[in-house]
Amino acid sequence: MKRGGRRRYVTTPPFYLQAHPDSVANMETRQQPCVASSVINGIKQETRWELCTEDGSLDRYGRPAIKGRTGGWRYAMFILVSQGLVTLAFAAVEVNLVLFSKSVLRQSNAEAANTFKRWTGTMYLFSLMGAFLSDYYLGRYLTCVSFQGLIVLSLVTQLSLLKPQGCGKLGQLCEPHSSAETAVFYVAIYLIALGNGAPEPALAAFGADQFDEEDSTEKQSKNSFYSYFYVALNMGSLVAETVLVYIQNLGNWILGFWICAACAALAFCLLLCGTFQYRHFKAVGNPISKFSQVIVASMRKMNFQVPSNGEGLYEVERKKGKNNGVRRILHTNGFKYLDRAAIINPVDMVEPANPWHLCTITQVEEVKSILRLLPIWFCTVLSSVVFIQMLSLFVEQGAAMNTTTISNFHIPPASMFAFDIISTSTFILLYDKLIVPLYIKVTTREPKPPSELRRIGIGIAMAMATLIIAAIVEQQRLKHADSKTRAIPQYVLVGVSEAFVYVAQMEFFETQTPDGLKTLGIGLSMSSSAMGSYICSIILTTVMAITSRNGEAGWVPPDLNDGHLDRYFFLLAALTAINLVLFVICAKRYNPILFENRAEDMEMGIQEQANEA
Repeated sequence: MKRGGRRRYVTTPPFYLQAHPDSVANMETRQQPCVASSVINGIKQETRWELCTEDGSLDRYGRPAIKGRTGGWRYAMFILVSQGLVTLAFAAVEVNLVLFSKSVLRQSNAEAANTFKRWTGTMYLFSLMGAFLSDYYLGRYLTCVSFQGLIVLSLVTQLSLLKPQGCGKLGQLCEPHSSAETAVFYVAIYLIALGNGAPEPALAAFGADQFDEEDSTEKQSKNSFYSYFYVALNMGSLVAETVLVYIQNLGNWILGFWICAACAALAFCLLLCGTFQYRHFKAVGNPISKFSQVIVASMRKMNFQVPSNGEGLYEVERKKGKNNGVRRILHTNGFKYLDRAAIINPVDMVEPANPWHLCTITQVEEVKSILRLLPIWFCTVLSSVVFIQMLSLFVEQGAAMNTTTISNFHIPPASMFAFDIISTSTFILLYDKLIVPLYIKVTTREPKPPSELRRIGIGIAMAMATLIIAAIVEQQRLKHADSKTRAIPQYVLVGVSEAFVYVAQMEFFETQTPDGLKTLGIGLSMSSSAMGSYICSIILTTVMAITSRNGEAGWVPPDLNDGHLDRYFFLLAALTAINLVLFVICAKRYNPILFENRAEDMEMGIQEQANEA
């Protein structure tokens, strides 16, 4: 670096530099110079144009982001490691919540399972709230920073005010706590749910923002980011569900909570490390207001005839429509009654147009895109029931099995999740290099990986198989009280199923939502787990109410040896089979969103500037 001051400023390149075929902005590379850097060294001054991103991302000052200085894997790694650490802190609370509720709060199996499901469901509902704040008001970065700090506060509150002393080991009960202490415990765990659930979709979208999807190399990296994001999540869970679970199952709940708090604090600091070099997108406005405008405007024009091909519908000019990388959406034929909102009425042609009377095609298509996602979302809600059951009843099933010992090391029930995590992460890491080429070879298809919807369908089918295996394992346990190792296949299979469903689901909802609502799309994907948790709770409560009549123990009693957990798993497998049929029908009927080509939009914008000049 040369001596002397260095000043960087953003400016619009001259029109001749943008339009000239031999300039840096030639159309073959589609790379647009956007920043002039001046280096002052005595009387010598150098000026050069640097390449900026083409997807409309900005730096922390609101200027076009420079490719060589912002984003990319270098700064996305801060986000991945932060996600891994915060997941470690959260998962240690999550996987032991059932056993903690039974040992420390003295709840029954069904009560502990329902406590877990309600808590998990609320956490994923918070993801929708965080997505809304991210897209509308705070932006993704501030949403992540604000709510991650809340996790640290919540963990400190929990471990400071609820202290089980000398109890809590597996199979032991603590002394009863007061109502106030129990209330503080519930407040703390729901604050933890808020701190983890609200920023997670924003964190995933923010990490993807670090890659320019208009650059072929960075676009591939962006597609890989979601896979690595889920791997980071699983690696954090792996440590939590082995080391921390072992510590807590020895009765050292306080030490475990302090470790969680330290990891959450470190995750928060790492997220701040890339503050000056992250790429950002501005919040684009209230989606609820925009959707309401389409509904109201279409109802005002109920008597208007909708054009069959969509011609003549209102859309802003290309130059005016370009806003922070937000692409226009092309017209589609579905939900034609909403097209009335974009019918041009001479009365509406005022400047500026009243959005409650006249909406653009893009605004109408934004509403259509969300409506098209709802059937797919509903099917993923039902599939998430399997994974929620894994996090609750699988633990109780493992606790009822004979203790598994490896070299005098006793494996806690919650640590059986390690097999799920290892299989999930291994499958994700091998997917692009091994699984996809094998899939293409076996199916004799074009060199193209399976679509997101196909991967989700495969995952649902594997989830059904997981439940059948879990039911068979439970039948054998009731007869022989087998070791926990008998349950390893169901954990491995559910891990591969997760890799298929969750990664593809996140990619699908992110790509099929408008540019300004990417976080909301990921939040919608995650909220399916929320609804799945509540459905689990409803199903379990209903099953227990029916099967425990006339003094019977029921299918999921406090002592699983007196129940029929296998029948409950078979019931869930049957429901999953029905869900798979519904999903295939919805997937075949789904019409994807159609974006306008951003490169063409950029070229036309350059040409317009050249003509005006």
